[in-house]
Parts: sequence; C-alpha cells; structure tokens
Amino acid sequence: YIMTSEFTLKPTQTFFQENSHFGLEPSNIILFEQRMIPAVTFDGNVILERKGKIAMAPDGNGGLYQALVDNNVLEDMKRRGVEYVHVYCVDNIMVKMADPVFVGFCVTKGADCGAKVVEKAHPDEPVGVVCRVGGVPQVVEYSEIRPEIAQLRGPAGELVHSAGNICNHFFTRSFLHDVAEKFKEQLKQHVALKKVPFVDSCGNQVKPTKPNGIKMEKFVFDVFPFSRNFVAFEVLREEEFSPLKNSDGAAADTPTTARNSLLAQHCHWVTAAGATLLDEHGNSIQTPPSSSTENRLPVQCEISPRVSYFGEGLEQLLKGKTIKTPFILDEAAAKELQAQ
Repeated sequence: YIMTSEFTLKPTQTFFQENSHFGLEPSNIILFEQRMIPAVTFDGNVILERKGKIAMAPDGNGGLYQALVDNNVLEDMKRRGVEYVHVYCVDNIMVKMADPVFVGFCVTKGADCGAKVVEKAHPDEPVGVVCRVGGVPQVVEYSEIRPEIAQLRGPAGELVHSAGNICNHFFTRSFLHDVAEKFKEQLKQHVALKKVPFVDSCGNQVKPTKPNGIKMEKFVFDVFPFSRNFVAFEVLREEEFSPLKNSDGAAADTPTTARNSLLAQHCHWVTAAGATLLDEHGNSIQTPPSSSTENRLPVQCEISPRVSYFGEGLEQLLKGKTIKTPFILDEAAAKELQAQ
C-alpha cells in the first residue's frame, strides 16, 4: 500500500510500470491519494498558485488515516487477511520494510502500536523524542523540549530522553480501524512554513526564496496516545537510519552520506561473513566506520537485497574468499560463488 499525493500519484504509477512492478503482481500494489488542503499566507489569505488555481498541499503523513477511509484501504486489508502493518514515511536508504524482527517483537508483546527508535546522537539533534507524558506515549518534537530537559543525563551519562523518532511504525489493522473510526478527528494540526510559488497582483509567476506561506499538516505518529499497548524498539543507527534531508554540500543527511552509509554497511556484512576485501590495487581494506557521514569516495561494495536482507546467508557464499572491489553481489554473482 503506497500513499501518494496529487503530485506524486502519476510519477509513482509510471515508475512501477517501467520497472515491471519489480516482479510483483500489479494487483498487489495499491496506490492511493491523501487529501490536499489550501496553503495560506502568514495573514491567513489563500495563495494562488497560478491564475484560477489555489495553491494546495498534501495534508501531511498523518493524512494517512483519512486516506485509508477515503480509499477503502482497510476493507482491502481485511479482505486479504492483513492483520499487521509496517508503515514508513521518511526518505531513508537503510530502512527494512516489513522487518520480521520488528513486526515479530510487536506481535509477541501484544502491541497494537509500535515505533522503532534510534539513540539520539546528541541532545540538540533535530529529531523528536518518543516518551511518555503523564503516562501517555507520544512524540515530543525537538523544538518543543526545553534545552535543560533535552540535556538531562542518567547515572551512566546516558541521555534520559534518548529515543529518537525515525517515523518507522507498527500498527495492527484493528488499531488503524479504531483510529479511522474514532480518533482521526482528534489529530493535531501542525504548522509548516514553506516556500509556496504564487502569482503576484500582475499575474506574474513568483518562486519565493524564503518561506512565504503556511501549510497545515498532521503527523502519522500523533496516534500514539490512542494506543492500548504501545512499545518502542531501539535499533542501531548505523544499521537502519541514514535519512536524506539535504542536497550535497550540506554537513549531513545528503545523497552522498546516505550512499556511503549503505556501502559501509555492506562492507561490514562481507567481512563479518569471513571474506577479505581488497582495493583496486590489491591492498587489504580495513573495515570502514559503520556510519559514514563524510563526503568521500566509499569502498565500492554492494549486496543486492535479493541476495541478503539483513546480511544473513552470506557466510556460505563468502567465508574464506578474497574479494576485490568494486564488488557487487547480485543473484548472478551469488550463483557463480555457489558453483566455486
């Protein structure tokens, strides 16, 4: 199930068609649209995107719950026998969709709602914190935490409020049904300041260089307080979280750092499987750091997810072997290694 906006529905459909739906049955890929709402000026006036058209924006990832109702998605899930749902909504090259460990943990705990978290890198890292407020689970945004609270540390020096939210969630279908039926109208509206293209009083198209409008959004994780049994599941940042937020040239979270993080992880998988990596000159490669945030050329080592999902199953292919980089282990290469 893939939620899109008015802007992304057609490109997403085309992308799947051009890639033969990645081997999946087209009938098993359900695309559905979230709602759009008007963008307004700081004075509350409607913005014209162009002559005769109001500037509209998607209603946030929390628009999921209304979209499930609008598009009869919950009925489709019930018909297919879907009881548990893994939801993800942030650009993250390291995400493990349908993660059997996370889903299994939540099911074993009898949870109706769960969240993956990573330990915050430092008190001022701009991520929300998963915590309990008055005994109720919720996400407190980094902008809402007072500095002295964010910097609180425990007896071993660890951050007290360390569970960084990465927008990676588990829901039961029955919980989603309850939210859609009883709670979706209670979701908070959040203000997002955006650069909204508009036409001026002379009808000229203007692309602003700084925020000029407000878009109202709902957040997918604002349903946590409605959970009867909420659980958090901490994962290692270097294994599961390298977001894409900025263009290359920024200090972090760029296309380059995301790519480097994935390649560094795959290098670790290869060496953990008992293989030795060599560079193009035949020199042994010392395993790079687990998380690479430098804008440098990484070790070229990539494992196809069709061969390994978590790094499992590689030992029988690679143990005792010497691998020269650049190295790509796809299905064809795996068959060659098995035959050796």
